[in-house]
Amino acid sequence: MKEVRIDKWLWATRIFKTRTIATTACKMGRVTIDGMNVKPSRLIKVGERIDVRKPPVTYSFEVIGLLQNRVGAKLVPQYLRNVTSPDQLRLLEMVKIDGFVNRQRGQGRPTKKEGREMKEFTDDAFFGFNDPTPLDDAEFDFDWDEDENPLWTAEDEQRLNDTHKPSK
Repeated sequence: MKEVRIDKWLWATRIFKTRTIATTACKMGRVTIDGMNVKPSRLIKVGERIDVRKPPVTYSFEVIGLLQNRVGAKLVPQYLRNVTSPDQLRLLEMVKIDGFVNRQRGQGRPTKKEGREMKEFTDDAFFGFNDPTPLDDAEFDFDWDEDENPLWTAEDEQRLNDTHKPSK
């Protein structure tokens, strides 16, 4: 075998989980050879260097062997050499660390700790209404007498009286 399709090779060497994903990556321009985007049907040879962009990192692989069928993870080093630059590998490490430490708020499900904090916050926000102990009525005294409600105007009183008059 002198040549093999790039989408098959990317799938067979476990760079992509499925051949469909490998084909889509080629179509989206995420797979390049010598700086040129390649189609999924592009035939590759031993010795070529393939760049695969999986944001935020661009991986580089050198083709050592060709194959069409998927192989076990232990056999992959016989078919490719990872020649990704150290800068890209450092970037990958930074992203991994940053993903665990500084997860953007609002992205994904909250952690158990964040869930407990939210529950505690909302329980406090309801001023103890979920508290099983009964509240004393004195806690809800207003600063005005019932007869002098500043929120209730004479117009409101007139409207109330007009709506409750019996019709003739």
